[in-house]
Amino acid sequence: MPDPAPATGEKLKRRKAWRRGHVAEYLAAAFLMLKGYRILAIRHRTKLGEIDIIARKGDLAVFVEVKSRRAAQEAIDAVSFSSQNRIRAASDLWLARQPDFVRLSQRYDIVAMLPGRWPQHFPDAF
Repeated sequence: MPDPAPATGEKLKRRKAWRRGHVAEYLAAAFLMLKGYRILAIRHRTKLGEIDIIARKGDLAVFVEVKSRRAAQEAIDAVSFSSQNRIRAASDLWLARQPDFVRLSQRYDIVAMLPGRWPQHFPDAF
């Protein structure tokens, strides 16, 4: 009979990663607020995917992917082409539901959460 410990250990790792991701998203949202953005949604889910943060600054809607990695370049590289397409599709759904969508410009950013450092914001990353 297989040992249940590896499955339990794997579940624990996944749970820690999930929690770390959520904390990173809230810290990134606070960081963006300090930069003058208004946070409209965190972990916005649609049938086409999830957007980590939706923020707004004037007539600019910003869709942010948050990545926690050891280095900024690793965070940028972690946002794959398929992830970018998923975020764009989900953002199109969100924009379609906005009463002032005609006025809004859109941008896709990445916020890299690095251990022991301030977050790094990459506007118009994709």
